[in-house]
Amino acid sequence: EENMTVTEDFSIVENTYQMEAEVCIIFNDFGKMQNVCNLLIEKLGTSVTISPPHFYHTPEAIDTLRRQVCVAAVGNIRRKAQEVCRLFGQSLGKPLLIREEETKEWGGHTDSYLLNSPDSLTLQERIQNSTAYASCRVFAVFEIKGKENRRNKLL
Repeated sequence: EENMTVTEDFSIVENTYQMEAEVCIIFNDFGKMQNVCNLLIEKLGTSVTISPPHFYHTPEAIDTLRRQVCVAAVGNIRRKAQEVCRLFGQSLGKPLLIREEETKEWGGHTDSYLLNSPDSLTLQERIQNSTAYASCRVFAVFEIKGKENRRNKLL
Protein backbone atom coordinates (compact mmCIF):
# COMPACT_ATOMS: atom_id res chain seq x y z
CA GLU A 1 0.00 0.00 0.00
CA GLU A 2 2.83 2.42 0.75
CA ASN A 3 4.21 1.84 -2.77
CA MET A 4 0.92 2.58 -4.52
CA THR A 5 -0.95 5.78 -5.34
CA VAL A 6 -4.42 5.93 -6.85
CA THR A 7 -5.91 8.99 -8.54
CA GLU A 8 -9.60 8.79 -9.42
CA ASP A 9 -11.66 11.10 -11.61
CA PHE A 10 -15.47 10.89 -11.70
CA SER A 11 -17.47 12.63 -14.39
CA ILE A 12 -20.89 12.54 -15.99
CA VAL A 13 -20.93 11.83 -19.72
CA GLU A 14 -24.33 11.72 -21.49
CA ASN A 15 -26.26 11.02 -18.26
CA THR A 16 -23.90 8.19 -17.24
CA TYR A 17 -21.22 8.18 -14.64
CA GLN A 18 -17.72 7.60 -15.84
CA MET A 19 -14.73 6.89 -13.67
CA GLU A 20 -11.10 7.03 -14.70
CA ALA A 21 -8.41 5.86 -12.33
CA GLU A 22 -4.66 6.04 -12.52
CA VAL A 23 -2.76 3.58 -10.38
CA CYS A 24 0.99 4.05 -9.89
CA ILE A 25 2.82 1.20 -8.20
CA ILE A 26 6.48 0.90 -7.26
CA PHE A 27 7.64 -2.69 -7.66
CA ASN A 28 10.82 -4.19 -6.26
CA ASP A 29 10.30 -7.40 -8.22
CA PHE A 30 10.08 -7.36 -12.02
CA GLY A 31 8.21 -10.70 -12.08
CA LYS A 32 5.51 -9.39 -9.74
CA MET A 33 5.10 -6.33 -11.96
CA GLN A 34 4.57 -8.54 -15.01
CA ASN A 35 2.05 -10.72 -13.14
CA VAL A 36 0.02 -7.69 -11.98
CA CYS A 37 0.04 -6.20 -15.49
CA ASN A 38 -1.09 -9.51 -17.01
CA LEU A 39 -3.86 -9.86 -14.40
CA LEU A 40 -5.15 -6.33 -15.07
CA ILE A 41 -5.21 -6.91 -18.82
CA GLU A 42 -6.90 -10.28 -18.36
CA LYS A 43 -9.62 -8.91 -16.05
CA LEU A 44 -10.16 -5.45 -17.56
CA GLY A 45 -9.33 -6.03 -21.23
CA THR A 46 -9.16 -2.96 -23.43
CA SER A 47 -10.46 -0.67 -20.69
CA VAL A 48 -7.00 -0.64 -19.12
CA THR A 49 -3.89 1.03 -20.48
CA ILE A 50 -0.53 0.03 -19.03
CA SER A 51 2.24 2.56 -19.46
CA PRO A 52 5.82 1.41 -20.01
CA PRO A 53 7.65 0.90 -16.72
CA HIS A 54 10.12 3.49 -15.47
CA PHE A 55 13.20 1.86 -13.92
CA TYR A 56 15.32 3.47 -11.23
CA HIS A 57 17.53 2.56 -8.30
CA THR A 58 16.98 3.93 -4.83
CA PRO A 59 20.03 5.23 -2.95
CA GLU A 60 19.57 2.31 -0.54
CA ALA A 61 19.69 -0.21 -3.39
CA ILE A 62 22.90 1.32 -4.78
CA ASP A 63 24.44 1.29 -1.29
CA THR A 64 23.49 -2.39 -0.91
CA LEU A 65 25.07 -3.13 -4.30
CA ARG A 66 28.32 -1.41 -3.21
CA ARG A 67 28.46 -3.45 0.00
CA GLN A 68 27.72 -6.73 -1.79
CA VAL A 69 30.45 -6.07 -4.35
CA CYS A 70 33.00 -5.24 -1.64
CA VAL A 71 32.12 -8.36 0.37
CA ALA A 72 32.37 -10.47 -2.79
CA ALA A 73 35.78 -8.93 -3.59
CA VAL A 74 37.06 -9.76 -0.09
CA GLY A 75 35.74 -13.34 -0.46
CA ASN A 76 37.48 -13.66 -3.83
CA ILE A 77 40.82 -12.42 -2.52
CA ARG A 78 40.58 -14.78 0.47
CA ARG A 79 39.91 -17.79 -1.80
CA LYS A 80 42.85 -16.85 -4.04
CA ALA A 81 45.12 -16.48 -1.03
CA GLN A 82 44.02 -19.93 0.22
CA GLU A 83 44.87 -21.47 -3.14
CA VAL A 84 48.33 -19.88 -3.13
CA CYS A 85 48.94 -21.11 0.42
CA ARG A 86 47.94 -24.65 -0.57
CA LEU A 87 50.44 -24.57 -3.44
CA PHE A 88 53.21 -23.89 -0.93
CA GLY A 89 51.97 -26.28 1.74
CA GLN A 90 50.84 -23.52 4.06
CA SER A 91 47.49 -22.60 5.55
CA LEU A 92 45.84 -19.21 5.52
CA GLY A 93 45.37 -17.45 8.83
CA LYS A 94 43.25 -14.50 9.86
CA PRO A 95 43.26 -11.25 7.88
CA LEU A 96 45.70 -8.67 9.22
CA LEU A 97 44.59 -5.83 6.94
CA ILE A 98 41.74 -5.36 4.48
CA ARG A 99 41.48 -2.11 2.57
CA GLU A 100 39.04 -1.07 -0.13
CA GLU A 101 41.25 0.42 -2.83
CA GLU A 102 38.79 1.47 -5.52
CA THR A 103 35.09 1.21 -6.25
CA LYS A 104 33.61 1.85 -9.68
CA GLU A 105 29.98 2.13 -10.65
CA TRP A 106 28.43 2.45 -14.07
CA GLY A 107 25.09 2.06 -15.77
CA GLY A 108 21.87 2.35 -13.88
CA HIS A 109 21.02 5.63 -15.53
CA THR A 110 17.84 6.49 -17.33
CA ASP A 111 19.44 9.41 -19.18
CA SER A 112 18.47 7.72 -22.44
CA TYR A 113 14.88 8.77 -21.68
CA LEU A 114 15.96 12.33 -22.27
CA LEU A 115 17.29 11.46 -25.72
CA ASN A 116 14.68 8.89 -26.77
CA SER A 117 11.07 8.73 -25.78
CA PRO A 118 10.31 5.67 -23.61
CA ASP A 119 8.10 4.28 -26.38
CA SER A 120 11.02 4.20 -28.84
CA LEU A 121 12.99 1.75 -26.67
CA THR A 122 12.13 -1.90 -26.22
CA LEU A 123 11.61 -3.24 -22.72
CA GLN A 124 14.95 -5.08 -22.96
CA GLU A 125 16.72 -1.86 -23.96
CA ARG A 126 15.18 0.04 -21.04
CA ILE A 127 16.21 -2.72 -18.63
CA GLN A 128 19.74 -2.73 -20.06
CA ASN A 129 19.99 1.07 -19.85
CA SER A 130 18.91 1.10 -16.23
CA THR A 131 20.94 -1.87 -14.98
CA ALA A 132 23.55 -0.80 -12.44
CA TYR A 133 27.02 -2.37 -12.28
CA ALA A 134 29.77 -2.01 -9.71
CA SER A 135 33.28 -3.28 -9.17
CA CYS A 136 35.56 -3.10 -6.18
CA ARG A 137 39.30 -3.57 -5.83
CA VAL A 138 40.55 -4.58 -2.39
CA PHE A 139 43.96 -5.05 -0.82
CA ALA A 140 44.36 -7.65 1.90
CA VAL A 141 47.16 -9.02 4.04
CA PHE A 142 46.63 -12.42 5.67
CA GLU A 143 48.52 -14.31 8.31
CA ILE A 144 50.18 -17.44 6.88
CA LYS A 145 50.52 -20.48 9.11
CA GLY A 146 52.85 -23.40 8.42
CA LYS A 147 51.06 -26.71 8.12
CA GLU A 148 51.65 -28.89 11.13
CA ASN A 149 52.54 -32.50 10.64
CA ARG A 150 49.32 -34.50 11.00
CA ARG A 151 51.09 -37.06 13.17
CA ASN A 152 51.88 -34.36 15.73
CA LYS A 153 48.20 -33.39 15.85
CA LEU A 154 47.22 -36.99 16.60
CA LEU A 155 49.67 -37.32 19.49
